[in-house]
This record gives sequence, C-alpha cells and structure tokens, in this order.
Amino acid sequence: MMDLSKVNIVLTCRIGMEKVVASYIQELDSQVKVYPSPYGFLGLVLVASSDPVNLYNTIKKGVPEVEKVYLVEEVCKADLSSLVECAKKFVPKIRKDESFAVSTVRRGQHNFRSIDVNIAVGAIIKQETDARVDLENPDKVLVIQIVQDYAYLSLIDRSEIHRKMRPGKYPMYKLFRRFIVAHEPYLGPPDASYTLGTRIGREVQIFEIDALYVTPIGSVEAQPLFHFLRGLFEGIESRYDVQRRSYGRDVHKVKVYIQELYQFIRAHLGEPMIVFEPEGEPITKVSEELAKFVLDNIRKNKKIILLVGAREGIPVGIFRFANFVLDVAPGIVISTEYALASALIAMSTILHNYLVEEKTLGNDIV
Repeated sequence: MMDLSKVNIVLTCRIGMEKVVASYIQELDSQVKVYPSPYGFLGLVLVASSDPVNLYNTIKKGVPEVEKVYLVEEVCKADLSSLVECAKKFVPKIRKDESFAVSTVRRGQHNFRSIDVNIAVGAIIKQETDARVDLENPDKVLVIQIVQDYAYLSLIDRSEIHRKMRPGKYPMYKLFRRFIVAHEPYLGPPDASYTLGTRIGREVQIFEIDALYVTPIGSVEAQPLFHFLRGLFEGIESRYDVQRRSYGRDVHKVKVYIQELYQFIRAHLGEPMIVFEPEGEPITKVSEELAKFVLDNIRKNKKIILLVGAREGIPVGIFRFANFVLDVAPGIVISTEYALASALIAMSTILHNYLVEEKTLGNDIV
C-alpha cells in the first residue's frame, strides 16, 4: 500500500529506467520507501526518506540515471485551495528584489489544469512578496509536482534550471536564414549519390538556411544528379517534418535551386562570398575579422554566400572572387557528407562568440 503523503523526494528519469533508479536508491538507503512509476506514471520515482536532505545530495552526486531530483519542502492535497495555502509557506524564501515563476506538472485526473495552478499560486506569491514574475529567466522557481491526490512543492534556484535558450544565448537560426549555400552535387553510383543527397538535405534543413543552390560544374550525367536530388529532397522533408512537430516556433523550409557553378558565381559577383576548402586560412586565425564581415553585411540586409565542394572541391579560380577562403580543420580531409555541417557549426561558434563579446547578442540584426 502506497502512502504518498510521506514522500519527500521526487525523481524523474528516462522511461523504462524507473525500477533501475529505485534499486539504486534502495542501495543508498535500505530503510527508504521507493515508489517507481506510481499509478503507472512513467519516468517518475517517488521517495520517502528519514533523512531526505542527505539522500537528495547523494542522489545528485552519485546517480546519473536520475535526470531531475527535487527535494520536497511541502506536501498538500491536490486541490487549488490547499495549493494556494501551501504556497504561502514559501513567501519568506522569495525576496522582493527577486524574480520568480511557478511550474506545475500534473499527473492524474483533476478538475483543474496546470495553468490554473500556476496562475493561482503565482498570484498569491506576487501579492505577498511583490516580487517580479519572470517566466523566461527567473531567480527562483516554485516547482509543483502533482501525483493523483497529493502535490509536492519545491523551490529551486536559477542555477538548477536547464534551458536550451536562456540569456547569453542567441538563436542562430535567425542568422542562418540570411545564408545561401552553393553546394556541388555528389555524382557517383546511384546509392552513394542518393545517400549523400539525403544527408546534405538534412544538414541544410537543420540549420534552416535561406536557400540551397545545387551547383554542378559544366554538363553532368543526369542519372546520378537525379538520385542526388531525390535524396536531397527526402532529407529536407524528413527533417522539416520533425522540426514542425517538435519546435515551438515557425520553421523555415529550405528553398532549392539548380545553377551551373560558374554561372552562379557570375550571377553573384560582388556579393559577400565565403569558400570552404583545405587551401584556405584556418578559420580560427581570422575569426574576429570573419564575424565582423558577416554581421556587418547581414546588418546591411545582404545575404551571405557559402560555397562547399564535393568530390573535386571548389575550383581554385573561384577563390579570387571570394572574400574568405577558409579551412575549418587544418590537416584533416573532411568527407563530403560532413563538409557542410562542419562549416556551418564552425561559423555558428565564431559568430556566437563574437555576438557575446560585442554584447549585442544580435538585438540589432532581427
């Protein structure tokens, strides 16, 4: 029989790891009560310990299978009035000059939603403390874990919050939407052409560049080009479908064009152009100059053109028309399937570092 009123530690883990985590916890303290997947809720383990603070710290330091661990400071019945009263106990722990947020995870059947809890509890804390509500980067978060009939409340600091985007980070996809990639097609056996096309398609869609130009040199055999393009579009579509389902924002679908390489260069003479080839300067050697060049042109509403080769590489004669010829990994020959991703990751790192040092974080770009 579960007595969930005595729970004082809440753990989350990967689905399927609940019993494994529970066994590790019991090895740490044989007297502890552990409830893996209570009521069938996957990825959840509840713990009732006689020494919760010590066990909490031990779990944080020694059990990597646990993804999140919360030291429960208050337990109450899972109804709005009880939650509001219980939340008042945290008022002395939140200063007027701090910001806060309320985060509720609700498991089970109730006559209220998680957002209802956030609003009701947030309102009483705001009223009692006059602290500022900040949903993006709060100093403290009141975490409320509701499991059927009980609610477990924990107050955590900003340092324990892991976000993909937080202050000090710039969403690089906004910059990459100002990039055009000209990529030579990989023309080989049908299976190889298709496979390389798929990988390159996924790469350009991952970074959400504005457009991809497939740029063969002169006349080429149609069949391998067909298989490369078939893979390219499948790669773009598969990644776009994932992004559209999982991202909480609009996703840009990469546009694709075909133009013979030399004609592409002629059509874009005088535009910001960067070639990625092993003959170039190490990208780290010119990082500041490169970042300034790219960001200055983006601020002038210009597109940045990146040229990436395939089996034969970008012809040396084109180097004269590029503002930079760059080597992202001196001494290492990067295969076609990784060349574009390596170039874009290197650009992302250099541009983001420059934005941080510039202390603008791209606020004047988009």
